[in-house]
Amino acid sequence: MSIFGDDKQEKDNYAVAPIPERLRKNEKVAIITADNTEDLEFFYPYYRLSEEGYQVDVITPKGGKFEAKHGLGLKQTKPIKEARPQDYALLYIPGGKAPAELRKNDEVLNFVREFASSRKPIAAICHGPQVLVSAGLVRGKQMAAWPEVAKEIEEAGGIFVDEALVEDGQFITGRKPGDLHRHLYGVLQYLSGKATTDKSRSERKSSAA
Repeated sequence: MSIFGDDKQEKDNYAVAPIPERLRKNEKVAIITADNTEDLEFFYPYYRLSEEGYQVDVITPKGGKFEAKHGLGLKQTKPIKEARPQDYALLYIPGGKAPAELRKNDEVLNFVREFASSRKPIAAICHGPQVLVSAGLVRGKQMAAWPEVAKEIEEAGGIFVDEALVEDGQFITGRKPGDLHRHLYGVLQYLSGKATTDKSRSERKSSAA
């Protein structure tokens, strides 16, 4: 996959280099998105997960190229109809305006529901939890999101938490681009088997019950 570019040299400059064999993990992760995603919320996890040795598949409704909110994007992505939840160790949902389109797509929602049934981690940031709301996955769960999404989470039976990193079971959520470094820390800890449920989170859940 390569970032948009009009000539071969520019494409070569921005194409993602292959993962050296010594760093390669035997797991793939999926980022599901669409046009008008928030650029930083897509590219930060895209590169960070790749740095850690994961093969990152970018899944979009129709495949091919997509363009993010501020003009960056990729030339090639995988169409949702060719993606299988069992192939991935993590599902990541960036924010921006893309989730508003993804949540209207039945194939996307079915993919997310099937992935959730595996109990593998699902990470979402900013407007990303809107997809989880539409997939019917937030009831009883604590989640962070962009403040305007808080009401949707609560109306769907979830618990909105205004923090940079919120982990509840398999769900790892964050509020905004400024939370990305905290959010990805939590994601990578989970993937490495080091995720824990802290006392403050347990207390929040008890008080909300």
